[in-house]
Amino acid sequence: MTQAVDEINQVVQSVMEHETDGALVVRMWEGDVSALGSLYDRYGSLVYSIALKGLRRVSEAEDLTQEVFLKLMRTRSYNPRRGSLASYLTTLTRSRVIDRLRAQSTQQKYLSQWHQNQFSVDSATPMKHITQQERRALVREALTTLKAQQREVLELSYYEGQSQRDIAERLGVPLGTVKSWARRGLLQLRKQLDVLREDL
Repeated sequence: MTQAVDEINQVVQSVMEHETDGALVVRMWEGDVSALGSLYDRYGSLVYSIALKGLRRVSEAEDLTQEVFLKLMRTRSYNPRRGSLASYLTTLTRSRVIDRLRAQSTQQKYLSQWHQNQFSVDSATPMKHITQQERRALVREALTTLKAQQREVLELSYYEGQSQRDIAERLGVPLGTVKSWARRGLLQLRKQLDVLREDL
């Protein structure tokens, strides 16, 4: 009995290996999980290598690889008449890599400005005369106005150098939640620093 089952599995596996990408995609959209697995076996390494080359972090590349295949499964945006699946996945992955790098660049820019306390002020304002220690004190004061979650995410991200994924795991919350806290915290921090600057 066991031998018969093994033979059947081998036949199924052989058929799936020779099945076209288009046929596998259709079966995946119909809810066949094994079809998704076959597509991942075929193109998972391609997507991962592109993601890793662009993001240069294993955790980020793994996360993006999963995101790309989930999009393929959920959105039904792939059209075989417009090109091969390999080409579609390559384009999609590169696009998502660029999106993430842009988001990281924007956040890092704000974090760098916050850490260095580079305030844009007129030469007549007394702000230019305060010491670095006083500037740090202003930043600390501004941080106290943030919600606890926002403040913690910003401090872990910059002072401890943790990625947003690492922070999500540490705090036990979804990655999207951490990104939201960081974005809102940065915006609020900038506003508060502007207020403190005007008071000088």
